Amino acid sequence: MSVNRCMYLFSRLQRHISTRTGRTTAGSCHASCGSGLLHKQQQQQQQAGAGVCSRNVSSNSSSPKPPDTSLFVPVSLKTDFSADGSVGIELTQPLDKNELLKVLNRFYKKKEIQKMAADHGLDARLFHQAFISFRKYVLEMTSLPADLHIILSDICSRAGHVDDIYPYFMRHAKQIFPMLDCMEDLRKISDLRVPANWYPEARAIQRKVIFHAGPTNSGKTYHAIQRYLAAKSGVYCGPLKLLAHEIFEKSNNAGVPCDLVTGEERTFMDLDGRAAGHVACTIEMCSVTTPYEVAVIDEIQMIRDLSRGWAWTRALLGLCAEEIHVCGEPAAIDFIRELMFTTGEEVEVNTYQRLTPFTILDHAVESLDNLRPGDCIVCFSKNDIYSISRQIEARGLECAVIYGSLPPGTKLSQAKKFNDPDDPCKILVATDAIGMGLNLSIKRIIFNSLIKPNVNEKGEKQMEAISTSQALQISGRAGRFSSKFKEGEVTTMHRDDLPVLKEILSHSVEPIETAGLHPTAEQIEMFAYHLPDATLSNLVDIFVSLSQVDGMYFVCNIDDFKFLADMIQHIPLNLRSRYVFCTAPINKKQPFVCTSFLKFARQFSRDEPLTFDWVCRHVGWPLSAPKNIKDLVHLEAVHDVFDLYLWLSYRFMDMFPDTALVRETQRELDDIIQQGVRNITRLIRATDPTITDSLQTQGRQTVGNSGSASSSYSTHSRGQRGQRGSGQMMDHSLASRLVRDGLLTPDLLRQLQREWSKDQKQEFSNQSALDTEHHNNNNNKGKRKKKKK
Repeated sequence: MSVNRCMYLFSRLQRHISTRTGRTTAGSCHASCGSGLLHKQQQQQQQAGAGVCSRNVSSNSSSPKPPDTSLFVPVSLKTDFSADGSVGIELTQPLDKNELLKVLNRFYKKKEIQKMAADHGLDARLFHQAFISFRKYVLEMTSLPADLHIILSDICSRAGHVDDIYPYFMRHAKQIFPMLDCMEDLRKISDLRVPANWYPEARAIQRKVIFHAGPTNSGKTYHAIQRYLAAKSGVYCGPLKLLAHEIFEKSNNAGVPCDLVTGEERTFMDLDGRAAGHVACTIEMCSVTTPYEVAVIDEIQMIRDLSRGWAWTRALLGLCAEEIHVCGEPAAIDFIRELMFTTGEEVEVNTYQRLTPFTILDHAVESLDNLRPGDCIVCFSKNDIYSISRQIEARGLECAVIYGSLPPGTKLSQAKKFNDPDDPCKILVATDAIGMGLNLSIKRIIFNSLIKPNVNEKGEKQMEAISTSQALQISGRAGRFSSKFKEGEVTTMHRDDLPVLKEILSHSVEPIETAGLHPTAEQIEMFAYHLPDATLSNLVDIFVSLSQVDGMYFVCNIDDFKFLADMIQHIPLNLRSRYVFCTAPINKKQPFVCTSFLKFARQFSRDEPLTFDWVCRHVGWPLSAPKNIKDLVHLEAVHDVFDLYLWLSYRFMDMFPDTALVRETQRELDDIIQQGVRNITRLIRATDPTITDSLQTQGRQTVGNSGSASSSYSTHSRGQRGQRGSGQMMDHSLASRLVRDGLLTPDLLRQLQREWSKDQKQEFSNQSALDTEHHNNNNNKGKRKKKKK
């Protein structure tokens, strides 16, 4: 071992020791069966941690971060002291409510009381809430517990001190805020600082980690898959169902029996249902208890994904495989090395170069008339897809369409149509869904826009330029090694975007620095034992608030989970079932899917099986081919509902019994959607012929004269010649782009045009009235001057 390596390990060990010594063991709350689960969790961590180093960066201080008390919801109390309620009155006398109110207000205002309460976990917010509840309880209860009644009576009669109320106040506060009494246990449950210790089976073996690093189309995944196929047993973990399907088919075609496991599908090659030695799965579905010889984790850079990163973390730390082959961007190399250091496992890195080059062109396309066979126009919204495909069709060209919400079968069908050399379709219009999972024969990638809706760390949606990583992922689809185009090209549709794209692609990809984590069902169950009256959404909020993570990790965004939890909160379900329902992967933007989710949960809570007939009645099956875009969107939503049924059927087999029938119906629906997508331009025309025809005209005007916008601008700046025509041209261009970007709907555009026309007429009439009035005033002034003379 080199001297540099020894110094590096020594410095890491020093930091590890310094962070560990700052931690102290806190006392637990009063005895409960939940503490048994907690003790078991701690015991597993201690056993697994014997050979595991940990790095605590975000929690170096010995004092844990204060909880977010705004998440603490007071619990309503069941007050029934009828048995001993009269004892206090018999021993003393009835309490004077007016005098009692004065006593309580004096108690509330004492700084010493507030400080003591803060020392016991009641900050200003909780202290105020607890006091309001305590005051209401004391003043409105017909009978109080005997001990409290006697204390209050003594204080009112000047025989006691107001501070004597404090123990009873704290007793009440802990009843309405039960988390105060077991805060240390809650902190231990939500301690996420050493996630490697969650997987004792993986820690029990010495794994070899091989990182296959390279850009898209470099063969990195190919080399990992070759080792996977040669092994006695293996698991492939991919980010998409399409990728899992591809490996499943490739493996079986190579004579290596392979099963398929996704959230909505289980396909076993053995007719008796026995598991094959190899399995291809979506990464969330991989087993961390089954031993394998080889595991492949694809697209490892997604470990930093704000929503799904936890699945890559779980696979990397938890898979029980002798060899872990990791495929992804070079930007992840250093971080994966660092992460594997915490498990005591070394990383071997194999780097690859792109097999075919791609170049950034020096000119933008600017006009759809300049499209060539093998072009792919990349958009970041459905409205762009609809608008551009309509304009391409108006030029007598055929185009394939691929976007994220299309069923996998429809995506494959459109990809096959585009790739087929005998098919007249030579243009592809797609979203960034083409970045993974589809083999496409693309010559030139054309970015229609560089702005994409994104979700930030706070879960807020925002529009921002695509990252270097995203730009490279999409650009890399041009000139694939297996396609007929041996070199790729990348450019933009609009001239102004091209220097921006060059700037983005000139930067190196930001190195990955953190990995995602997510609370498990077991952790939430332990939380729920201590907080039985809290809602699931509130439980998760408190968990995240109290959680402590190593500086290498972050807690993934849980907004979708909370959205579903709040939606079904009123439905009576046990905690485990409620948790499973809330982890269902649904598109919350689709109202019909959300309504279906709610009905599924309600039917499930009644213990009534969701049969095929029940589902068909709900979705209105059979369904006809779409007549317009609205119908197509609804069919996509129905497909998502079938996906939801299939996903739940593998978690609750008895309650979702008709898996085979639903899957067969979903295939029929996929065919109907494919038919609709093949005729998408007709559907767009049927949806709103006025706006699409105007967009077509605008598109021809704008792109038919390359640089017409700039030339009209030049003419405008050279003495206002052609001002009216130039303004109209710019207005048309702006209107079409606003509609295409989804910032304006066709209805709103027409309404704005009507209002603009009305405003112009009103402005003209007002101006005429002012001119007339001004003229009359001048005439009157002239007459008055003549009279004075």
